[in-house]
Parts: sequence; C-alpha cells; structure tokens
Amino acid sequence: MRYGRILSGRFVERPNRFIALVDTGEGCQVCHVKNTGRCRELLVPGATVYLERAENPDRKTAYDLIAVEKGDMLINMDAQAPNRVFGEWAAAGGFVPDLKILKPEYVFGASRIDFCLETARGLHLVEVKGVTLEKNGHARFPDAPTERGVKHIHELQGAVGQGLEATLFFVVQMEGITDVAPNDVTHPAFGAALRAAADAGVHVRAFDCKVTPDSVVIRREIPVIL
Repeated sequence: MRYGRILSGRFVERPNRFIALVDTGEGCQVCHVKNTGRCRELLVPGATVYLERAENPDRKTAYDLIAVEKGDMLINMDAQAPNRVFGEWAAAGGFVPDLKILKPEYVFGASRIDFCLETARGLHLVEVKGVTLEKNGHARFPDAPTERGVKHIHELQGAVGQGLEATLFFVVQMEGITDVAPNDVTHPAFGAALRAAADAGVHVRAFDCKVTPDSVVIRREIPVIL
C-alpha cells in the first residue's frame, strides 16, 4: 500500500490518544494519530515522524501521523495499514495460491473476523493483528491489554472446531525482526488464549514489512514463538 503527500517532522507531545503535536518545516501541526495504542516507546519527544496530508480539506486535523523512526528502524504505526497490506497481498495470491474470493469483515459467531478466504479446500478465516512493539530485534503483541483480541482468538478456535481453517496473522509493521511472541507481561490472557488456539489447530503466522515513509509492503515470514 502507498500513502499520498508525506511530510516529516519532530514529535513534540501527545495530549491525548487521538492527537499529536509535531514540529515541521510548515510550523507546528496538530495531527491525528492513526493508532490508539500506547506507543510510549515510539512517540518520544524529538523522534522523527512522518505525516500524511489528509484528502479532506475540511478536516479538523490536516495530517495523519503514520510512521516513526526508532533508532535506525522505521516503524509504520498506522493501525489501518495491516488489514490493507494483508488484503492486497492475499488478493495477489500471497497467502494461499488457490484463492477464489476474499471477503473482508466476515461475520462469524459474535464477531467480525477481518477476512474470509474462499479456496478450493473451503473457507479460511484470518484475523490480522498489527505489531509495532519491538525490543532488541524481537516483536511482541499486544502493547496494551486487548480483550477484543482474546475474543477473536476464541472465535478462530471455534471455527476450527466446526471444520474450517483459521489463522491469526501478525503483520509486523517494520523490517528486520527476529521473531514475534505474545506479550505475556502486558496481557497474559492473550498469550494463554493464543497457545490454546494453536494447540487446537489455529494457524499462527507472522510476516515483517518493508516500510518507507510513504509505503508498506509485506516482506517475509518470521517465526512466532509460543
């Protein structure tokens, strides 16, 4: 996926989870943060960030904050990007070679699962999780407790129990990561649910991404440590 007009700047502060102040060559911008997670290790004063100009000229905020530099690593932190990236990649045959139909926002049980893929072998449900938390080359998810994430895992496990295929798919929004694992310190229930689902037959996969200030593309598969 690609973004439109990009502007770089220096992060100043985040008054609330939706808004950030960014110092740019065009002055201090009030930006929409496209990620409601904590992102405390990313949005630190002085960090170089990248903004996309909003297409709607009547919006209260003229820019969206979409990426940030952390050391020599560029991390996309747009919470909407993982689904778009996966959708583009899967539609091109990257996920399964025998794809017939790709349906987003598929209602299953009491949830909306991100994607349902119709293949020659039947239905395959995929829930996508974007990963932005990194430490020493290792990625972890989630960066904050996510009861919704646990619910989705239970739905995937239920789908497998009904004879469907199901995958929890981590889109790691950066390049060069060694592995991904549940963040048991932050939310032990997520890790417990994921391990139980994997034991029941839910696939758990992760891919990192090639990230530039104006693009995100799925790159290669990396190990998931359960």
